[in-house]
Amino acid sequence: MSHESLPYLRILLVGASGTLGKAVAAELKKRHEVISAGRHSGDLQLDLTDANSINDALAQAGKLDAVICTAGKVAFAPFQNFKPAPLAESLHMQGINDKLMGQVNLALAARDHLREGGSITLTSGILSEQYIAQGSSASLVNGALESFVRAAAVEMPRGLRINVVSPNVLVESMKAYESFFRGFEAVPASRAALAYSRSVEGLQTGQVYKVF
Repeated sequence: MSHESLPYLRILLVGASGTLGKAVAAELKKRHEVISAGRHSGDLQLDLTDANSINDALAQAGKLDAVICTAGKVAFAPFQNFKPAPLAESLHMQGINDKLMGQVNLALAARDHLREGGSITLTSGILSEQYIAQGSSASLVNGALESFVRAAAVEMPRGLRINVVSPNVLVESMKAYESFFRGFEAVPASRAALAYSRSVEGLQTGQVYKVF
């Protein structure tokens, strides 16, 4: 039985220096070219909170087959600390400006930059459906990202695909976050990385790949 090998892809990985990003890079570098990007490190400098920075990094990257984001910050704080406030003054601001709109803007820029048939993979997290103390802002952001991806997939042009990976807390990060995630069974970053491979190298679109 004969088979054809998968194509060699040029992939931009935003957040490549993080715990999850390193695992994703290690998984995909076995078969593809991975261009790293981050706010302060990587082959390219890319600040998710700055739309111009996103556009500049994509222009510098050249032709791409896939864009992955494993970056994005959110605020963890008691629900009682959140007060009605203008967005710029809200505790939600970090998550909305960074993890949510940063990834949305990255997806929009990638849509207009990727080769035909390319893919976009974003990152949400388990708090979109499993709720914890001090996690309301993270849940808000993750849920919004997943809804955005499902809706965007319906209208993606040129055969482009878009998915989102929703990982549990990582084994490697559990020490820093264990007070928030009591009773959660953490997953290794290498296991979470497989979901990004599935998104980039598969054919599905509009999917939420849960790694719980």
